[in-house]
Amino acid sequence: MSGELIFLVDDDDAVRTALHALLETAGYRTVQFGSGTEFLECPDLGSGACVLLDVKMPGPDGLEVQRRLNDRSETLPVVILTGHGDIAMAVQAIRAGAVDFLEKPVSRDRLLKSVERAVDIDHSVRQDRRERSEIGTRLRELTKRERQVLERLVLGKTNKFVARELGISPRTIEVYRRNVMTKMGADSLSHLVRMTLLAGVDPVGNATP
Repeated sequence: MSGELIFLVDDDDAVRTALHALLETAGYRTVQFGSGTEFLECPDLGSGACVLLDVKMPGPDGLEVQRRLNDRSETLPVVILTGHGDIAMAVQAIRAGAVDFLEKPVSRDRLLKSVERAVDIDHSVRQDRRERSEIGTRLRELTKRERQVLERLVLGKTNKFVARELGISPRTIEVYRRNVMTKMGADSLSHLVRMTLLAGVDPVGNATP
């Protein structure tokens, strides 16, 4: 375990203490919040790997906290904590993107399995974000002509077609193509297509918002 940070949001001190002890023995770190308001005011939510979020709390309940996270485009994975009578609310949270819901009292194995799944999702999201950033940097390093060639290559256009469209020779297009592949770090055309789509370049060569 690499000590990922887990946020605990529950108005019950005993529940938070128990969750902290359980997660700590599994190698996680925790930060505890006694209300949704306190949690939402945390300036560094991006440091967490997931949040264990109680449904019923004074002030904004778990569903409202989840909605505000979504509105802020926070990618922090949410695991809902629910009492026996809150299953319908928990299902609503799942529909809004929660990773899982745990019914209190939750077993150690069940909790750790859900947290591990949420942490895996967080790792994947962070990896995608890093990859998009790296690809964006490479795209910005292309010359205007290289970018024109790239946008046509990912549409599946041949060198001859691109040459006619841009008014230059097929041999020159081949030079630009090699430059594009090298600068982008792509080992195949399919790799190049995947990279540009991940970076937000759509099939007609326009950057998405």
